[in-house]
Order: sequence, then structure tokens, then C-alpha cells
Amino acid sequence: MSSNKSAPQQLTDRLFATERNPEDFRFDASVARVFPDMIRRSVPGYTTIIPMIEVITEQYVQSGSNCYDLGCSLGASTLAMRHGIPYADCALVGVDNSSAMIERCEHYIALDDHELPITLRCEDILTTELSRASVTTLNFTLQFVPPEQRLALLKRIADATLPGGVLILSEKIRFESEPEQDTQTRLHHEFKRANGYSDLEISQKRAAIEKVLIPETLAVHRERLNSAGFDQVLVWYQCFNFVSILAIKSQ
Repeated sequence: MSSNKSAPQQLTDRLFATERNPEDFRFDASVARVFPDMIRRSVPGYTTIIPMIEVITEQYVQSGSNCYDLGCSLGASTLAMRHGIPYADCALVGVDNSSAMIERCEHYIALDDHELPITLRCEDILTTELSRASVTTLNFTLQFVPPEQRLALLKRIADATLPGGVLILSEKIRFESEPEQDTQTRLHHEFKRANGYSDLEISQKRAAIEKVLIPETLAVHRERLNSAGFDQVLVWYQCFNFVSILAIKSQ
């Protein structure tokens, strides 16, 4: 796809660099403007997970099926999926409830040179239409869904998934062992410091996000994915307290 549009300006994440009252984290225009920098410097392994989504998509996508990126934000996973789909008869859909994210995502898609069309929906992933899916991605999205609504969402995804189809689920997790939780959290914070975040930024971001990002243990994720209708659940990537899971629906 060719376009005369220029890429959206990417800014350095300084949202929490000065003292402010803790507020619930929102994916608004201010976050959308700095999101590429924010997620690269905050999520260990993100720059590995994105290209591997392309590899996994290529392995599991089925001709004539639909592929979904739920909580697509600026479309990094969407574009990775796009480049992993070799079939012109597939439909690729990105869904996000933030209009600011969708607007910027449109620019990145327009700059990409792949020919497969992408449909973007500014909708709630809990109610968006899903059908005949071979690959679905929830890339650091489920953690922002209220815990009591997570199973219903995963059941909807599993019910819409074709035999042999997959869900790629990336999440921040917590650990059952308090010493392990403390160690993994400390290492994550050191990762952020190594990427230029100050102690104030780390502390304020944590205070702002802790009410809306609710991590769970790997055991809870496994049990829920099995209950939802996925037969195989495996961790294909982990770095500190961030994991990516492949959930497979049997043939």
C-alpha cells in the first residue's frame, strides 16, 4: 500500500517525569503520541514478541479465514500479522476502543507496503463481532479487561476460532511466590532504569496503572484458557514478569 501520508510524530515518553496526582491510566491522545517509545522502554521483550507474531501467524493462518488483533493500539501486532499472512482471501481486523489509537494506527497502516487490506474498528473488544478466526492476538490487552469479564471474552474468541486456530496472548503476570514476585519486579524496574526512566517516573507510572492493569498468575491464565475451549496452552516467550502464550484449538 502506498500513501503520501507521513508517519505520526513519535515523541519520548515523559508523561510521568514531573510530580502529579495519581490518576487512572487511560489510552488517550497523550499516551498515543508517546506509545511506541513507552512500550519499547517499559515491556522487556516487546521487540522480540512483535516479529515472532509474524512467524506464528504464518504457521497457523488458514486460507479464507479471519485474523484479529484485539486491542490493536497503533497496529504493531496488526502489521506483524499482515506480513505473516500469505493468503489474499484472508480478512485482517484490528480492534481498539481508543479513537486516538485508531487514528494513529491508520497512518502506520497507510505507510506499510503490504497489499492485504486491514479493517480497523473503534469498538469494545468484549462485544466486537468475531467469526471464522485462525489467528487472534491479545498483545498486552487482556490485563486491562476487568478480571470478571476475561473468561467470557476468551470463550467468545475460542468459539470463533477454527479447528487448528490459535490465540497469541501476551501479558504481564504475577507470581505465587512473594520472593519471586519481588525479584522479578525489581529486575523489571532495573530494565526501565536502563532505558532512561527515573525513579519518579517508575513510581508514578506504577501508581497510575495499578488500578487498571491487573496481572494474574500463569496458572490462572492456563486454567482459564483451557476452560474457554483451547486444548493446548504453552508459554513460548518470557522475560521477567512478561510472557507470551500460544493457545491452540485442536483440529
